[in-house]
Amino acid sequence: MPFDEDAVGGQGGRDSGGNPGRREFLKQVAALPVAMAAAQYAPGAEPTLAEQPKLPGIRLGPHSISRLIVGSNPFGAGSHLSVFVNHQMREHYTPEQVLKTLRRCEEVGITAWQSGPGHIDLYRRHREAGGRLKFLAIASGDPAGIDALKQGGCIAVAHHGESTDSMFKTGRFGQVKDYLKRVRDAGLVVGVSTHMPGVVDAVESKGWDVDYYMTCVYERHRSAQELEKLLGQAPIPAGEVYLPGDPPRMYKAVRQTRRTCLAFKILAAGRLSERPEWVEHAFRETLASIKPGDGIIVGIYDRYSDQPAECAALVRRFAGGGRAG
Repeated sequence: MPFDEDAVGGQGGRDSGGNPGRREFLKQVAALPVAMAAAQYAPGAEPTLAEQPKLPGIRLGPHSISRLIVGSNPFGAGSHLSVFVNHQMREHYTPEQVLKTLRRCEEVGITAWQSGPGHIDLYRRHREAGGRLKFLAIASGDPAGIDALKQGGCIAVAHHGESTDSMFKTGRFGQVKDYLKRVRDAGLVVGVSTHMPGVVDAVESKGWDVDYYMTCVYERHRSAQELEKLLGQAPIPAGEVYLPGDPPRMYKAVRQTRRTCLAFKILAAGRLSERPEWVEHAFRETLASIKPGDGIIVGIYDRYSDQPAECAALVRRFAGGGRAG
């Protein structure tokens, strides 16, 4: 029969045997991860920044940054999982919590934050509070926004991957090049973000003036028709599908360019976060497959555990060499 909320001791309180009711039990269980997170953030729970080894570093144009870069989708409630997870992220990530998480990222050795123009004001607050993270943006559309990003302290702009890929598929790829010229004219580091290895190959073959790529290791936005051709049928819903054969194809494109690449969605937008061994494998595989001068961008959702420290530890373990600036 369907599970009835009242079937386990009613809606709250205790059952006839003195045991907690279902709602009371769920409240107690839900409190455990929060308590664990609080303990991990308690003073003295982690070594201070001065006590921790530096994260391996890479070059991005004239700048030196850590190989591990904090992403921004969770901060903006973009889980790529479900509307329910989006709501949870939005509830957790108030502006004050984002700033707290950014401080924690600095404490564990991360030196760069990748986000969109919508977070440039929050980045200013981070800097005004003494934060030193470098800001890397993804943007497209009106080039006037480039100057606003520069004035806000941004050091690099990559053409937004969704727009890049759409223009690539529809014969408007030249517009991407025009945008990148405006980024260069503004004196910023120039990048292209994409979910498609073919975009990297095309930019390389055309010899565009580009400093770096943001490379999603999963081509997650295939059309229903493309998925049906690959799989024999289109999943429900189509369009947000992560195939295990995708990362090797992107890694090949990454290794074939001398330019710096920043791999992202290495955990398949959280789908590989269910088990510690899956997380470990994703970090190990990615860092072994990209170039030593490449980095990774990882979204942080630290509601239930100290993810900045966990991710930093995995990068120190599997990346080796170099020092962050």
